[in-house]
Amino acid sequence: MPGETKMSTQIPPQIQNQLAQLQQVQQQAQSLAMQKSQMESMQKESEMALEELDKVPEDAVIYRTVGELQIKSSKEEAVSKLNEKVETLSLRLQSISRQEERISKRFTQLQEQIEQSMGNQAQ
Repeated sequence: MPGETKMSTQIPPQIQNQLAQLQQVQQQAQSLAMQKSQMESMQKESEMALEELDKVPEDAVIYRTVGELQIKSSKEEAVSKLNEKVETLSLRLQSISRQEERISKRFTQLQEQIEQSMGNQAQ
């Protein structure tokens, strides 16, 4: 409307910056959630493979995937590699959880700053 003031729709640069940061933090949180989901899935698959290996005899012929290849392996070697993978994934998941905590705190902090800035604007 021509006679309407732009004051209500204009957002100060400081708040725009905070909103952009908030959006960036949201994207980081989504990315971490996806990574965490993938890691948990990989860990679950490895644990299931370990359970299956537990059921086969020591001299069973086992093949494990290495990139595009299937390589013949001993049960002992396959178990060792899977245990290594589970441990690595567990460490990565711990790291992601710590990152999620930091991102969550940052998100809350930004929300509070924006609310405070918006409150100051209304006055």
